[in-house]
Amino acid sequence: MKKIHLFSVLTGLLLGATSCASSKLDKSTVPNVDLTRYMGKWYEIGRFDVAFEKGLVGTTANYTLNSDGTVKVLNAGYKESLTGEATSAEGKARVRKSGKPGELEVAFFLNFYADYNILELDSVDYSYAVVGSSSDKYLWILSRTPKMDTDVLNGLLQKIAALGYNTSKILWVDQPNE
Repeated sequence: MKKIHLFSVLTGLLLGATSCASSKLDKSTVPNVDLTRYMGKWYEIGRFDVAFEKGLVGTTANYTLNSDGTVKVLNAGYKESLTGEATSAEGKARVRKSGKPGELEVAFFLNFYADYNILELDSVDYSYAVVGSSSDKYLWILSRTPKMDTDVLNGLLQKIAALGYNTSKILWVDQPNE
């Protein structure tokens, strides 16, 4: 797989880390996260359009817990179509110094970390998650499967709107029929 241009990734993460957050945005994270259960493959169902994922479809995130408690992150996708050129970016994540389980940070270049806030998480089987940052410019809807149940997705959209995010900005991601 070809690596995503690191400059694009770094630029996107730095913009996220330095953006002014909306005063209406509820940035509360989930109170409990079992990182072991959070590990594995997640399909990106929807996201806000960001430069470092421009034109990517079939995007996934694969998380692996390291022995030191940090997380290996492997983001992958295809350029423009599900049969397009495969691309990936490897990074690392860790729980932020706040110690709150839903507040992590991720880095794809050296030690330049950006917020990775778990805003919603299925508490039963970790089948879906909603991730944001300290800015209202970044949002991802993740699922363990390439397609989400419509009722579950509609419920998440209501919760996302209640948190102050503009759901009309969500870009729906093409995923394979697995």
